[in-house]
Amino acid sequence: MVVEDIALVLALVVAAALAVDRWRVRRAGPDDGEAERMHDRLWRISESEDRYRALVAATTEVIVQRDARGRITYVNEEYAHLLGREPIELLGAQTDLEILDRNAVEIGGDGVRRMEAQVRTVDGRVRWFAFVEMPVAHGDAMHWLRAGRDVTARVEAIRSRDAALERAESASVAKSRFLATVSHEMRTPLNGILGMAELVLGTELNPEQRTYVEAVRTSGQALLSLIDGVLDFSRIEAGRLDLAAEPFSLPSVAEGVVELLAPRAQDKGIEIALDVAEGFPTGLVGDADRVRQILINLAGNAIKFTERGGVGVSLTFAPSETGPNEVVLTVADTGPGIPEDRLPILFEEFEQGDGSASRSHEGTGLGLAITRRLVTRMGGRIEATSCVGRGTTFRVLLPLPEVVASDRSELLPRLDGRRCLIVADSPFQAPYLARGLSRGGAATVIVDTLESGLDALSGAAFDVMLADRALGDAAVRQLADAARACGVSCSLVLLSPFDRRGFGAAGAAGFDGYLIKPVRERSLFERLLAPPGPTEIPAIPPAALPRAGAGMRVLLAEDNPINALLATRALERLGAEVVHAVDGMAALEQLDTNGPFDLALIDVRMPRLDGHETARRIRAAESDGPDHLHLVALTANVSREDEAAARAAGFDGFLAKPLNLKLLPALLERRSAQAA
Repeated sequence: MVVEDIALVLALVVAAALAVDRWRVRRAGPDDGEAERMHDRLWRISESEDRYRALVAATTEVIVQRDARGRITYVNEEYAHLLGREPIELLGAQTDLEILDRNAVEIGGDGVRRMEAQVRTVDGRVRWFAFVEMPVAHGDAMHWLRAGRDVTARVEAIRSRDAALERAESASVAKSRFLATVSHEMRTPLNGILGMAELVLGTELNPEQRTYVEAVRTSGQALLSLIDGVLDFSRIEAGRLDLAAEPFSLPSVAEGVVELLAPRAQDKGIEIALDVAEGFPTGLVGDADRVRQILINLAGNAIKFTERGGVGVSLTFAPSETGPNEVVLTVADTGPGIPEDRLPILFEEFEQGDGSASRSHEGTGLGLAITRRLVTRMGGRIEATSCVGRGTTFRVLLPLPEVVASDRSELLPRLDGRRCLIVADSPFQAPYLARGLSRGGAATVIVDTLESGLDALSGAAFDVMLADRALGDAAVRQLADAARACGVSCSLVLLSPFDRRGFGAAGAAGFDGYLIKPVRERSLFERLLAPPGPTEIPAIPPAALPRAGAGMRVLLAEDNPINALLATRALERLGAEVVHAVDGMAALEQLDTNGPFDLALIDVRMPRLDGHETARRIRAAESDGPDHLHLVALTANVSREDEAAARAAGFDGFLAKPLNLKLLPALLERRSAQAA
């Protein structure tokens, strides 16, 4: 009950009690000895009644009292004016206000009734009143006293707010539909650009032509990344981004991100490495895709702005003051750093660490804004620290619960007693490898130059040496010779995939083997514990493109001619026979007249009959028999809701556009294996 209602009820109760008491006093004849006291009591009652009438007037606007037959026994001037009458004219009448609308009546435990009603006054105005009704004793009879106050402004404000909210929700739905359309319309031509570039790169090209086509592909990928960023931001703004809560392995996700971004880093001559703290849980509950997006945004940004050194990603578990332990994702770099005055606005939309017109890096400034919103949606927080000229560190803290009864990170083999030397000018990979070796029981020394490496080998006995090829071919060969002379039992060279092609056989350079950067900790341990012997894998000439779809018949329903040509050529290169249908109706006709098929790729958006309805009709036709055609949806709308809608329509698989041609061989191989 609001304060005004409490005061109103109290005032009405007291006023009614005083009125009854006064009526009783007047009705009773005074004894001779009581005359003076009766006069004093009447005076006090009159004085109290005046005070409480003032209280009622201050807490209410209209008052009316009726008997059991609805006749007015008391009315104030404000109520009478609503009816265009004088109070004296209404006594004994059953006249009432015209009620246009009313809320439900609430009855309290004390019998007091409350409601809000919309009434029309005599002058035609429409007003809302909050009424309070209560029974009062009037002699031997019971009357009903009703008091009200005008709440028109409050009700209209609430209704305006509700209408605005409804308009905003409608706008959000319209925005979501617009985003879906824009996503499809943008991705459709991009699918053609990127797909055709891939097809051209698979043909005979001279070096100049290959450079041009690779530039087209790179530009298309940059545009796709930009579109994805804008669409993600818009989905979050519209509140259309739902988060999953499923078990996943964060170390596996992080390993995948680091290996995905490694070529980009190595192209710039920098490194990227991952370190997972000891005892980090293998199973967490959360949205793996969104955590992956956070890592890609932060690590990708770090690579973009770092010209020397590298980027380090680390996973740790930290105690939380408010609940279970928090996952801490740290991304550090050795880039130029961010001025302190720009740190507070770093996560705002369309802001960048370098906001000057002379900045050397492109972008919209949405990556960090999207990252912060994702982190906030997960109930976490993100922090940034930086030192100009020395790099930037981002820390993301997420309250991701552990999977019930999950084991902590799998125990690695022990390296107790091993003495390891790492020779690398490396801000992250070398320290991370040293941490892993130390956790395994090995004693590790890191040096960063050829000279200090040679000094370490000559001054102490080591069992293992790791040398980074980034020191130079001559330097690592000299280190290998020195290690062999000093009795080191295992010498390994660290290579990037590009180095692997140009370095040649590790044995020829004096090493026992090599490890590809970024180095997985488990791979390092397994290599160190492997029995001695040759580990070189003989070079194998590139094999011809696998004919994964040999003998398979594929129905392709695609209305865009460029996308149809792209998919047809890619499938034909894999040995499949492709039958093209321009829309869903044509696809159903092909199934009736040109079947059977081993696989159907169906675009979701098509004229005449869309992909969902096409899938439903195919499944309905199959309901009477044992046949089940494998249906794969092709769509540029790649949200979780879109995939769920496709599977609900009857699709078995889901491929996003731009179509990744590298996924087709595995798809055809699975279908071929199932058919066999």
